[in-house]
Amino acid sequence: MDLAIIIGFVSGWIFIILSILLNADMQISGVLSFIDWPSVMVTVGGTIAATLVGFPMPKLITGLKGFKNALKPKKVDPITAIKNIIDLANLARKEGILALEDAASGMDDDFLQKGVMLVVDGTDAELVRNIMETEIGFIEERHKSVAEVWEFIGSMGPSWGMIGTLIGLVMMLQNMSDPSSIGPSMAVAIITTFYGSVVANFIANPVANKLKVFSAEEQLVKEVLIEGVLSIAAGENPRIIEEKLKVFLSPALRNTFGTNDDSQAGDE
Repeated sequence: MDLAIIIGFVSGWIFIILSILLNADMQISGVLSFIDWPSVMVTVGGTIAATLVGFPMPKLITGLKGFKNALKPKKVDPITAIKNIIDLANLARKEGILALEDAASGMDDDFLQKGVMLVVDGTDAELVRNIMETEIGFIEERHKSVAEVWEFIGSMGPSWGMIGTLIGLVMMLQNMSDPSSIGPSMAVAIITTFYGSVVANFIANPVANKLKVFSAEEQLVKEVLIEGVLSIAAGENPRIIEEKLKVFLSPALRNTFGTNDDSQAGDE
């Protein structure tokens, strides 16, 4: 579970509600005045309707399911990926490339397993790279299409909030005979803009950005695996492979990587 998104959502609502309470002298009626179901219907309902129009149903469902990936992203760890490559490099150095076939059969990472099996089968290195990079490309496109759904929701929220505001203004202008009703009517008209901004800037756009961040992290790990697999195929020294792959890590992660005993053993 990604704690950042949970903390963000909870703290965001706390700040919104607290700011309303402070401006309403801590009266709960101040919060209740921000609840207007017709405004919710036109803003949220309109956003949902526009999203249904904008995407085919299968893509829309896949995109909405992406919220689960934002809450509980696929675990990716570049350090673990590098250490797995070093282990495979040591095994290949000691027992030969064919020994990797048994190791590949027990792998949880399908991407790494595919790369290793291609190398074991004697596939040309350039072809291995092309196959694995093509898969990365399609994975990136799938992730992008999921984020696009949330970006579209983020763009529709304020638009439908404005539509709700216009509806409210029209209804208010049709009843100008009672001056005392103008203020409350104006407040109800504007609140749809508030709902639209919350949908866009507090939910949809942050979720889309979170999905992009997780996608970039996954892509980085897969790039590490490609370079590692090709280095094993080229018969490079495990220590050299380790140094090559550590380039993908930030300085902070490189410091936590430490010295890999297995790679040292491969040099003996």
